[in-house]
Amino acid sequence: MIKLIALDMDGTLLTEDKKIPKAHIDAIHQAIQAGVKLVLCTGRPLVGVKPYFQELGLENENEYEYEYVIVDNGCAIHQTSDWQLVDWQELNPDDIRYLYSLAEQSQVQLTLFDEEHYFVVGEKASKIVTDDAALVFTTPTEISLEEACGGQHRMFQAMFLGNPEQVDDFENKFAQELCQRFSGVRSQLVIYEAMPKGVTKAFALERLAQRLEIKPEEIMALGDANNDIEMLQFAGLGVAMGNASQHVKDLADYVTDSNEENGVATAIAKFILEH
Repeated sequence: MIKLIALDMDGTLLTEDKKIPKAHIDAIHQAIQAGVKLVLCTGRPLVGVKPYFQELGLENENEYEYEYVIVDNGCAIHQTSDWQLVDWQELNPDDIRYLYSLAEQSQVQLTLFDEEHYFVVGEKASKIVTDDAALVFTTPTEISLEEACGGQHRMFQAMFLGNPEQVDDFENKFAQELCQRFSGVRSQLVIYEAMPKGVTKAFALERLAQRLEIKPEEIMALGDANNDIEMLQFAGLGVAMGNASQHVKDLADYVTDSNEENGVATAIAKFILEH
């Protein structure tokens, strides 16, 4: 029996124009009313999650008080009753200096997330960075390397942003080296992400499941992208969206409809509500 839904956001819960279909909202409420817990699992920072959580109608509802969100690709877990940080992994100053050195050898920009800020390190934010920040309801904050490493900010994950060709070049040159020290993933055409070694959505989901005393086989995970793969494989039921790449689909247990065709609602109906 499914006791927890681990739900990716972009390309999964959200349509391509970053909206939540009403069918998804309705299905999520029905699942929660049936006793199933919801955990949004996203590469977004917390600031990019809160408005959607409110749109889902789960904020300030007593029966949903003990829900959680996993953000920053597994670096941080927040409880939604007060958005308190309950578990996290962070980059240390040496990590940040090393990542910045890679950015300096390429044409991508290094960005970092703490609990409240979308930082761009050492230079003025490019249009790609500014546009990406806007998708998570914020603007980039320019920060020096010295401040980034100074200890006044708890830095969770790093992202390297550029146009697809620039990120291709960065990935080809540095991904193999970078992944010796970090968890790295090409999550989008314009983004390569780096988290502390071993940290993925699955890493955080496993820690949260232990906290909630829920077994992996009692989890249904839904996602569409490369940064969802470990989560889909960890869950007892890994569901790929119809819009996922063939590689992601091949690694999933089931393929639902696309994010434009209410695929989350379809999977919840099939595996939870019909049982």
